Amino acid sequence: MEFIENFFSKYPQEKVIKWFKQICLAEAISWFFLFTAMIWIRVDPEGILPIVYISTIGSIHGLFFTLYLLFIPSTRKIYAWDDEDSVFALIAAFFPFATIWIDKKLARFDRE
Repeated sequence: MEFIENFFSKYPQEKVIKWFKQICLAEAISWFFLFTAMIWIRVDPEGILPIVYISTIGSIHGLFFTLYLLFIPSTRKIYAWDDEDSVFALIAAFFPFATIWIDKKLARFDRE
């Protein structure tokens, strides 16, 4: 994990925070589109467009999911999260729209 922190240490904290917030939002939005893709593939399982759509959206969601997980160690250091907060942020990646909650509630300097 140290190599991730070394990579992000080249950038100012404000920039890393901005990227993390954008990734949280993008990951949540990609969840929504992934749900629409899953519904569409159930409605029209033989169509080529639903297959292309779910493949594309699945890949995009996977990218944002991976980026979110890569940003957690550096964000933990910036916000001084303890182990419980970090595990909670990791688990939130697996639940739909939970990354928005992480962005709004956990990724703040003035939380109590």
